[in-house]
Amino acid sequence: MPNDLRDLRDFLMLSYAELEDLNLKAKEERKKRASVDKVQEARLKYLTDEKRIKAVTVFFSDLEGRLHMLDYDKKFLLKSWDNLTFDGSSIRGFTAQHESDLRLAMDWNAFYWAPADFFGAGKVLVFGQVIDKSGKPFSGDVRGVLKTFADEQYREHGYTLNAANEIEGFLFAGPDAERHYHETGKFDYVNTGGYYHSLPGDPLRTFIDTTAEVQRAMGFENEKDHPEVAPSQFEINYSYGEVVAAADQIQLYKFICREVATKLGYTASFLPKPVVGVNGSGMHTNVSVTKGGKNLFWDPKGEEKISPMAWSFVDRLLTSANDICILLNPSVNAYRRLDPHFEAPNQIKASAIDRGSMVRVPLGNEKSARLEVRSVSPDANPYLVLYSIFRTGLQGEIAKIQNLRQAKRFLPDNIYTALEAFRKSEWTTKLLGADVKARYADLKQASADRCPRLLGTYVKAPEVQFHHEVYNQYLWNQF
Repeated sequence: MPNDLRDLRDFLMLSYAELEDLNLKAKEERKKRASVDKVQEARLKYLTDEKRIKAVTVFFSDLEGRLHMLDYDKKFLLKSWDNLTFDGSSIRGFTAQHESDLRLAMDWNAFYWAPADFFGAGKVLVFGQVIDKSGKPFSGDVRGVLKTFADEQYREHGYTLNAANEIEGFLFAGPDAERHYHETGKFDYVNTGGYYHSLPGDPLRTFIDTTAEVQRAMGFENEKDHPEVAPSQFEINYSYGEVVAAADQIQLYKFICREVATKLGYTASFLPKPVVGVNGSGMHTNVSVTKGGKNLFWDPKGEEKISPMAWSFVDRLLTSANDICILLNPSVNAYRRLDPHFEAPNQIKASAIDRGSMVRVPLGNEKSARLEVRSVSPDANPYLVLYSIFRTGLQGEIAKIQNLRQAKRFLPDNIYTALEAFRKSEWTTKLLGADVKARYADLKQASADRCPRLLGTYVKAPEVQFHHEVYNQYLWNQF
């Protein structure tokens, strides 16, 4: 854009250092549970005073975890922020046409400043909560369900639920590789190196570096990044966070990756197993519970140095492993990843060393003691993943499994088996409620029925076309 036009528009464009400072300050306020009223007042005042902001992007997620965005003119939002309505019948898994009116409430704590070169000048981002006609949190908005549960745990027990996710993905040639898969029948790598191998300036390294810079500016507090085992595979790690903030960061992470990849002429894909014959992508989910700053999963005298509470958490997770499997692995393609030939975490057991276990107990200390749920796929709804893991681990059925380290059961190897276990489970009805459970099951059934029942030895076009992250309304409406 010519400088004279940029000067005329005068929209907010901050340096990456300024963005990082603002986002880290907001993150610290959120971490310390700053007064909702005070944060709301401060955000509204900021939007009023900062004349260079033109619009506010409001995020929310549907039942399958697909991220939706609405851009509101700033002046309109300042007048109407407490009554933002939208058509819920247009969102898969939300509401029927006769009950379509829903509202968005601002979660002012989940407020982000984003780099103008990737998100556009003059915009800020905020996550919304979906509210039904009665004014209560909408049951199909799992972010709101997770937030309510986390707040209850803090209020009733003093628990803070913490999570960090290691999200793997692939970088493929072309800006729209997934949508064209049915034409090409293959994905093209941009890099054929392997674990930790990528030269400075090559396409994969450029993508990783650029994505890491954007994340850092948005307050992610990066830890490490590197190519993964498979060709063109990547992982960009960042710090622990309170559970709702952690889930928001998963959505932002994937959004940032896709935006950066598109700008560079590539596709960032979070299909769990887009290429047969190489390692798939996971979303290893690290969890812990703290109270008053003390890590309740740590016990220096405990087995593997974790506490009885942590082992009970493991027991409950393994007891309901098959029941919640489709919440952690929600697509036809996800069951290709649970192949034992590729370090698949499909064994319903816990281990400190065996990476084929559903749950791993990493080496830790008083600060870092945690559990790692390895069976999660990167296409799962992050709010549903963290809600189901924490609520199951804290409140689920307990079987008092005698040997948590011995694999006597395995996770489903196909979506139909996983769906059957989910439908039959009494625990998943308690977890989600009968209505939301039925809607979720119907979505998964519809997706499965559009794909070959048997996985076979290569990725089929419908697996990609009807994947919920490669959403194409035109295709769905042809049936």
